[in-house]
Amino acid sequence: MSHDTNRREFLQQSTETATLFAAATALGGVQVFAQVKPDKVRLGIIGCGGIMTTHVKGLVDRKDAASIAWLCDVDPAQTDKMNAHITREFQAAAPKRSGKYEDLIADKDVDAVIIATPHHWHAPIALAAMAAGKDVYIEKPISHVYNEGPLIIAAAKKYGRVVQQGSQMRNSPVTDKAGKLLKSGIIGQVKVARAWTAETRSVAKPKPDGTPPAGVDYDRWLGPAPKRPFNPYRFHATWRMFADYGNGEIGDDGIHDLDMAAWGLGIDTMPKQITARGGRMLLDGHASEYPDNMNVTYEYPDGRLLIYENYPFTAYGLHGFDNGNVFYGTDGYMIFSRRGAFSVFQGPKGTPGPTEGKELRGKTGYAEHMAEFLNAVRKRTPTKASADVAHRSCALVHLGEIAFRTRGRVNFDPKTEKFIDCDEANLLLTKKYREPYGLPDVS
Repeated sequence: MSHDTNRREFLQQSTETATLFAAATALGGVQVFAQVKPDKVRLGIIGCGGIMTTHVKGLVDRKDAASIAWLCDVDPAQTDKMNAHITREFQAAAPKRSGKYEDLIADKDVDAVIIATPHHWHAPIALAAMAAGKDVYIEKPISHVYNEGPLIIAAAKKYGRVVQQGSQMRNSPVTDKAGKLLKSGIIGQVKVARAWTAETRSVAKPKPDGTPPAGVDYDRWLGPAPKRPFNPYRFHATWRMFADYGNGEIGDDGIHDLDMAAWGLGIDTMPKQITARGGRMLLDGHASEYPDNMNVTYEYPDGRLLIYENYPFTAYGLHGFDNGNVFYGTDGYMIFSRRGAFSVFQGPKGTPGPTEGKELRGKTGYAEHMAEFLNAVRKRTPTKASADVAHRSCALVHLGEIAFRTRGRVNFDPKTEKFIDCDEANLLLTKKYREPYGLPDVS
């Protein structure tokens, strides 16, 4: 998160995005989708490393539902690897390739795009793709800063586009099974949700600047981020440690468990108060700009609480899970993990109730989530991780970051989507975009 954003830049950014905010309001939250698509969805892939490999492996089993028309990455080595995999396992015809996403979204034969770039590129590409008539699957988090979320919501409504965030647990079998129990009232009214990321991390000692790999368009990789010399840590995989491109642990792995916490609470608004603490616990000398541990509490207007914790030292996890949630209700509680398990404890004595931990273990919802997206593209139906749902979860990342970087405790108005009496925090709802890679004009 850049601290050189000044008041004038913030006001200018607010003015530029006012049209799309107004569009979201004028449409009254009603999603109107464009016409039904062909049975086989023609996909463009933007970002050919990391999680995209998992997505493509899943698509191999859905040759009847999708084909891949384009590959896009600023690193041709990544594109080459993806192309080899696709032509070998997925389809005979090689996709078209480019280092510029604009070439991909200009192709009228492309129905939808999957965006798996560093976070700072998510909103610029998604907005441009929707304006070009493409549906979008955006890896989590859909936004790099808070104000990008409402823009994506507004653009989806304006252009009638399907949006899906890569929160695959929304379609996981264990989520469906646990959700039915929560809805039945098995633990009463859920008042508090707790989310955690508890995994050991290693120290990444700083490295000197160097030269980008051959063929890489590094200026385009930086895109809207500030101009900087190439550094191996500010590139593949480890870019997550830097605020110019990512959102730290809370926005990389924590967003999954925050999303599940929001799901368990059934929230449909933003919190009114955010308290955040964090620092260095174990990783002294770590190159990351983010704390290695963080604790954030979100209080909602009706008094419900959402608590997020991350720790770098718990190889044993919490309640037996490296990533998980606890939902505290008026009549009991549920321990839940996106690893495919849950346990219910009821009444004053914590009597064991329904448990799931074997049949669904490891079934994280990847296949079901992509299947839902492809079906939504074809049938023009909403998704469980739609833009508005995703924004409420991503907002927890951004509001927690802002609270940590400013006063530690800040008050937020869910109606105006502004902090109360904290100009410093309001400035961090947006950021400065480096030209010519800023947000596209989709007004």
